[in-house]
Amino acid sequence: MAWRGESPVLGWWAEGRGERGSVLRVGEVLAFRVTGGRRCLGVWRGGRRTACPDQTEVGAAITRAQCEGCARLDRARSVAADTMADDPRPYAVYLAWFGPGTVKVGITREDRGAARLLEQGAVAFAWLGRGPLMAARRAEQLLRAASGVPDRVSYARKRAVRGELPSAEARAGELAELHGRAVGLAGWPEALERAEFAVVDHGGVFRLAETEWSGAEVVAGGLRDGAVVAGRLVGAAGPDLHLVRGGGRGPVLVVDTRLMAGWRLAAAGADAATSGVEVRPLGPSHRQGGLF
Repeated sequence: MAWRGESPVLGWWAEGRGERGSVLRVGEVLAFRVTGGRRCLGVWRGGRRTACPDQTEVGAAITRAQCEGCARLDRARSVAADTMADDPRPYAVYLAWFGPGTVKVGITREDRGAARLLEQGAVAFAWLGRGPLMAARRAEQLLRAASGVPDRVSYARKRAVRGELPSAEARAGELAELHGRAVGLAGWPEALERAEFAVVDHGGVFRLAETEWSGAEVVAGGLRDGAVVAGRLVGAAGPDLHLVRGGGRGPVLVVDTRLMAGWRLAAAGADAATSGVEVRPLGPSHRQGGLF
């Protein structure tokens, strides 16, 4: 799943037919059946896909549907792996807020705008600065070392803290305090232009206020041949779809679309019910310690 503007889009690929995307709309029913085995998705370069030469089978429980060989090729030219130091494009540093006391620092290409934050499921965020890639990387490392802000937050944690969201005003207030401390740190890279504080809130985009979280469940052990997932879409955040089973508002089934990648999916009827899917209650949240 990717985000196009402020809409979640499922990407589909088939041999000889190329790619297409299906925009997912709140209120519509999503129902599919998993068939066959889960195969490596191959490698993307320049917006084009190269199929895995061996069509390697991958495990049902892993979130990255790639074999080890294709994953290495993908990482060989990536910002995360620090292999693109010569990239001339401007980058932006951000603070992403996922829930009370849970933030991270990261970088993204400036021309991508908020896409990276939507993909990560950031409920709110603020830009810290913009400039060359290596200056952005140094600022990211400065915040991690001097202020205890991590560059990763697990999706399990993100899901858990979404059930404890304060008001948008409170979210903005927490980000404003953190932003002020971050841009005031000694050692800020000279090549990185500081950004004035402005919060971007995705609570409305994700429809979090409309999701009934009581009794929510999350797909935990991956999908399997013959499993059916069905429900009415009530929201989406990052890679997660929030589906209501049956005609009521709850409980919510949280489907991590990363676990769908690599499977063949067949349409199921509008009256289909979820079956053959291992689920578990959302775990308790855990606050970060040592922020600034």
